Amino acid sequence: MPERLAGMPLDLWTPLLVLWMALPPCAPAAPTGPAPVFLGGPPLDPSRLSDEQRVLNRSKRGWVWNQMFVLEEFSGPEPILVGRLHTDLDPGSKKIKYILSGDGAGTIFQINDITGDIHAIKRLDREEKAEYTLTAQAVDWETNKPLEPPSEFIIKVQDINDNAPEFLNGPYHATVPEMSILGTSVTNVTATDADDPVYGNSAKLVYSILEGQPYFSIEPETAIIKTALPNMDREAKEEYLVVIQAKDMGGHSGGLSGTTTLTVTLTDVNDNPPKFAQSLYHFSVPEDVVLGTAIGRVKANDQDIGENAQSSYDIIDGDGTALFEITSDAQAQDGIIRLRKPLDFETKKSYTLKVEAANVHVDPRFSSRGPFKDTATVKIVVEDADEPPVFSSPTYLLEVHENAALNSVIGQVTARDPDITSSPIRFSIDRHTDLERQFNINADDGKITLATPLDRELSVWHNITIIATEIRNHSQISRVPVAIKVLDVNDNAPEFASEYEAFLCENGKPGQVIQTVSAMDKDDPKNGHYFLYSLLPEMVNNPNFTIKKNEDNSLSILAKHNGFNRQKQEVYLLPIIISDSGNPPLSSTSTLTIRVCGCSSDGVVQSCNVEAYVLPIGLSMGALIAILACIILLLVIVVLFVTLRRHKNEPLIIKDDEDVRENIIRYDDEGGGEEDTEAFDIATLQNPDGVSGLAPRRDVKPELQLLPRRGPGAGPGGVDVDEFISVRLHEADSDPAAPPYDSIQVYGYEGRGSAAGSLSSLGSGASDSDQSFDYLSDWGPRFQRLGELYAGGAGDADT
Repeated sequence: MPERLAGMPLDLWTPLLVLWMALPPCAPAAPTGPAPVFLGGPPLDPSRLSDEQRVLNRSKRGWVWNQMFVLEEFSGPEPILVGRLHTDLDPGSKKIKYILSGDGAGTIFQINDITGDIHAIKRLDREEKAEYTLTAQAVDWETNKPLEPPSEFIIKVQDINDNAPEFLNGPYHATVPEMSILGTSVTNVTATDADDPVYGNSAKLVYSILEGQPYFSIEPETAIIKTALPNMDREAKEEYLVVIQAKDMGGHSGGLSGTTTLTVTLTDVNDNPPKFAQSLYHFSVPEDVVLGTAIGRVKANDQDIGENAQSSYDIIDGDGTALFEITSDAQAQDGIIRLRKPLDFETKKSYTLKVEAANVHVDPRFSSRGPFKDTATVKIVVEDADEPPVFSSPTYLLEVHENAALNSVIGQVTARDPDITSSPIRFSIDRHTDLERQFNINADDGKITLATPLDRELSVWHNITIIATEIRNHSQISRVPVAIKVLDVNDNAPEFASEYEAFLCENGKPGQVIQTVSAMDKDDPKNGHYFLYSLLPEMVNNPNFTIKKNEDNSLSILAKHNGFNRQKQEVYLLPIIISDSGNPPLSSTSTLTIRVCGCSSDGVVQSCNVEAYVLPIGLSMGALIAILACIILLLVIVVLFVTLRRHKNEPLIIKDDEDVRENIIRYDDEGGGEEDTEAFDIATLQNPDGVSGLAPRRDVKPELQLLPRRGPGAGPGGVDVDEFISVRLHEADSDPAAPPYDSIQVYGYEGRGSAAGSLSSLGSGASDSDQSFDYLSDWGPRFQRLGELYAGGAGDADT
């Protein structure tokens, strides 16, 4: 039925569809007898049926449908009737009540609990929710007991065309190569429609182009955009704007539509050859330009871009192909002409070159458009310049013997002025390369002479620089390196290669090789060194040693006999004459020192000193030295111990042992408390013999030793203590260098941390007259008398 209503207007077929939905569908005939059936619910329990009902083979429901439909976006004055629920148990006595639960029950859908009619009370949107699942149940009106089990059904929201197509990814951008053939695919676009794609044509889209013809076309159903014209040229137009439309309802009138834009850019291909802006180029260059200098630039224009416009430049013809070169500048896309070799205005004044520019990347599809290259002519004019002198050779190599005479000519350099005027040349030596001034040069003809003697053994090569300067223009100068090799002459006698010292075993055998020596010669003959060795004429018949020349130009010294004894002779000196093969030959005498040593049975040297004989057997010199060192160390320890014992037993004050008297210490100063560590040391007053001045003194601080106190009395000899102290005080006052030394002690505080206050009255601002001593009476009879004395003393002082 919905298909037959599809062509009718919405305002006509919508009520009909509602009525059709409310009508019961065709169902099989109901069984005979009461067969209670509820919408969508299972049959009742057979135990609840009567005997007549149990004889039936099968129970059938009155309704077999389980879904309803309602149109979206319906907004009428009354609620929309969605459908009706009914059960066969309802005889029409209004004793059954219908209950609805589930999605939207009571808020979106309402049910008439008597008739079972379901109404939609709100406007529905399929794109928001497409279907609702609800549960219906029939209960007793009075007791609310279910008459049947609940039955579940679905209400589906039917779609209407209420959403326009949308291009979610727009606007679009695409590229296509220029000069593409007809029908080349560019891109495809996609639009979406929120309507139901299954029901009706609400979501059936058709695509079309509103703007962008006749360049592009689009497939109506697939939305693939293609080129509609062949050979579109990027150089003519690079970018195109295409407007695309998507319309639903299959493109029929009344459908909704949406649009988007597509920007199509033509990409470049190499379809254009390079072209020089002019066919003839003129450049001028001075003849003294530095090699590699850019002389000029040529440019071939190409309408293409990127790598398709890249061109390579070459010189394909001309009379200056060997002097000039051309390179390509990838950034500027032009050719740079540079100088490869020096120019000479006097030799050639102009050059003509033929330059070619060709595309680097050629597309074979467009080869029919002609060669992708172009040529141009370049004329270069050489300008005259004042050039510096030119030497006949870029470098010079000279040779001289080391015994060459002073002021002798070593060699000659030549130079000329290449200009037409041909200025005279003046030569000189760069003294920075000849600091020792060993060479001179003639300023006019360039002859190099020897200024100081040469010695090949000190320096084989001398590298100097010669300067050529134009006399007419001193700014035009040239330099050339000159290498002077000093050739060798035989002026050095051979000698030992090093200081040799040979060792001869006492138990050696006759003919045994004692030492092998080699010689050296500072000279460097062409054919190498060859030395001759011999003994002095007076030692040719040496009874002890002989020599033997080896093939490797070395010399071996051999012993003639055995039985050498180092006690008889410890050292032998063997002079050897060494001669070279120079012309004339030179010779020298070198002396080899041979020591006689004691060796083991296998020839290993053990000792070469005569003193080894006097040492005990099995005791080496090192062991003897260690023993002596230990003895000396023990003696030093004993001496130190005795000295310390004597120093400890010596009394601090020299006096007779029998002179024992009482130590008198006077406490007429106030101590500094617990922190006073510099109290006056009066221990030095303990020597009564100091009265006569005969007792010696020690200028060291004695230790304070308090002896047991004794009763008063005179010491031995009848010396009075008061007189003794007075004498010592007078001596101390008259001799400032004698201990104990005077010191000033400040007792302004009792000491940090002392719980008692200071006992000193030095810091008190009050005098004795301002003080009251009545508090001493409270301390007892003894202190009462003391208070009266102090009070009386204060009064006498005031008087």
